[in-house]
Amino acid sequence: MVMTAKNIVFDFGAVLFTWQPRVLIATHFPEQAATPEQAAVLAHAVFAHADWHNFDRGVLPAHAVSVRTAARLGLPEPALRALIDGIAEHLQPMPDTLAVLAQLRALRDQQPDRLRLHFLSNMPIPYARLLEQKHAFLSWFDGGVFSGDVQLVKPEPEIYELLESRYALVPGNTIFIDDLADNVASARARGWQGIHFVSAALLQAQLMPLLA
Repeated sequence: MVMTAKNIVFDFGAVLFTWQPRVLIATHFPEQAATPEQAAVLAHAVFAHADWHNFDRGVLPAHAVSVRTAARLGLPEPALRALIDGIAEHLQPMPDTLAVLAQLRALRDQQPDRLRLHFLSNMPIPYARLLEQKHAFLSWFDGGVFSGDVQLVKPEPEIYELLESRYALVPGNTIFIDDLADNVASARARGWQGIHFVSAALLQAQLMPLLA
């Protein structure tokens, strides 16, 4: 395959690693999240709040998130802490997307001057470190940024700019893959190409023509 110079940037949660907040909530709070609708509401209250975003940003530690969220929502703090402590184990590789990444790695290894692989993930520091320890395939990436390490989060433009400057990415030759539309929109605003992730099969169908 003849390839133009491209940088492919992966989000992690719900793209390359499982991220199912409603399942987590229903598992740890069966009484408060007895229905899918209740689980959705409670998951939003926990994970869409500024406290969680500051955990992603690396400026609020896990224990503070647990205590503050429990108090705010009237939840039992031990159960909330168990949820938070267990998330790193919840983040498991998604085989279908990993297969796409493996294919891209093979293309990159064939033509290292034509393709680069990076990641850009909103990820609290403890989870980031555990993923690095557990998953050897992270070494396939040519580089990347975890939000907790740089105290910036998507969709803030500064974190995209940081990835660009750190790895000399050319916006027009950069393809960003994320499950959240707002994050994709921020990438496109910088001139990147964006793919809103729905499934690995659709990702492959959208991505490969861009590389041909």
